[in-house]
Amino acid sequence: MTHSAIYRLLAKTQSYDWGKLGNVSKVARYAQQSGETIDPAKPYAELWMGTHPNAPSVVMDDAHTPLKELIHEYPELSTQTLYEQYNGDLPFLFKILSIRKALSIQAHPDKTLGARLFKEFPNTYKPEMAIALTPFEALCGFRPLDEIAAHIERYPEMAELIGADVAQQFYATIQEDDEAQNKAALKSVFSALMHSSQEDVTAQLSKLLDRLRDTEDPMAELVVRLDQQYPGGDIGIFSTLLLNYVTMEPGQAMFLGANEPHAYLSGDCVECMAASDNVVRAGLTPKFKDVDVLVDMLTYRYGSAESQKMTPQSFGQHSLLYDPPIDEFSVALTQLKSGETEEHEPVPGPSIMIVTGGNGTLKAEGSEFELEEGYIYFIGANIVISADAEESGLEFYRAFTVPT
Repeated sequence: MTHSAIYRLLAKTQSYDWGKLGNVSKVARYAQQSGETIDPAKPYAELWMGTHPNAPSVVMDDAHTPLKELIHEYPELSTQTLYEQYNGDLPFLFKILSIRKALSIQAHPDKTLGARLFKEFPNTYKPEMAIALTPFEALCGFRPLDEIAAHIERYPEMAELIGADVAQQFYATIQEDDEAQNKAALKSVFSALMHSSQEDVTAQLSKLLDRLRDTEDPMAELVVRLDQQYPGGDIGIFSTLLLNYVTMEPGQAMFLGANEPHAYLSGDCVECMAASDNVVRAGLTPKFKDVDVLVDMLTYRYGSAESQKMTPQSFGQHSLLYDPPIDEFSVALTQLKSGETEEHEPVPGPSIMIVTGGNGTLKAEGSEFELEEGYIYFIGANIVISADAEESGLEFYRAFTVPT
C-alpha cells in the first residue's frame, strides 16, 4: 500500500432547534477541535461523520478532499467488496448528538416501505443505535400491555381520546395472551389516539396538565416538561403514556430497528445508523405528521424498558463491542486509564473513530497520530491499530462495517 490507511477528518455540524447551545454541546466542543468557531447562542445538535451527501466529511489535508473521493481513489480502503456493494459510500452514518429538548416521536421505514415513500434514498432504510455519553432519556418501543392498560385507567384524559369501546376491547384481548391479537388490539389503541381531533387533544391535554402539575411522579414531570417544549396540544405527549420511558447511563446502548417508534428526549449520545434520512414522524414536532403511514408501518412489538437495551460483548482487554442484528454497522468503545494500551485486530472493512475523552496516541503501520478529545479519524480496512493513553486516560468510539 503506497498511501496512508489513516486520515484525520473534518466533520460537519447540524444546527437543529433541539440541540444544546454553544459550548454546552459536546457536538460544538468536538467540532471546535477541527477549527469551527462556536456561537454561544447557536444550537449544535449533530456532528456527522461519513459520506452522506447532506454533510460529507472531508480529509484535513490542504485540498480538503471529500472522504468519498478518497475512497473512490483507493477502493481498497473500503475493500473492493464493500465498495461495490455500497456504490463507493460508507454504509453507515456516525454521529454525535447533543439534545436540549425532545426530538420528534418517529419511526424509520424498512427497505420495502422506504423504497415506496422516499425517492432520494430509495434503497436504504435506517436502523440506528444510540450509546449514551451522558445520562440519557428516550422513548423506545411500546410498553408491556399491562402497563398500557394501567395507564389507560390512570389517565382518563387518554382514555377519553381512545374511546370506551377501543379501551374495553383492549382490556379483553390482552387477557387471552394471543400475540397476534394483542398486537392488533395495541394498534387499535394507538390508531384511535393518533387520529384524535386537534380540538379533543388540546382539551384533554389541558385537563391532564391541570391534574398533574403538582404531582411528584416521573411520568407527570415528563408530560409537563414535554408540553413546555411543544405547547399547543401535541398528540405526542399522550404517546409517552404508551411508549417505554428509557434512561441510560454512559456506555449503555439501545438499538432501534425499522418500524419501531422512538424519540430521544435529553442528553448526549454516540449514534450510528444506516446512511439514510428516511423518517416518518408522529408527534413532538411542528413538522408534518404522517399518521396513517405511521400507524400502518409499526410492528407493535411490546416489552419492558430494560428489554430495549443492548448487551455489549468484549472486543479486547479494554474495549466493548455493540453489535446490532444488521449488516451495516457495529460500534466499539475503548476506555483506557493512564498508561494503558489497547490493540485492535484488523477489521475487514472501513471504520471511523472519534475521541470522546482524554488524550493519547494512535499507532498504525509504523506511524503515530495524535489523539485529543474531538479528533476524528478514518481508518482503512485490514489495519492493526493500537492506542496508548496519556495521563488523563483515553476514550474513543469506532464505527465499522465488514463484508457479509
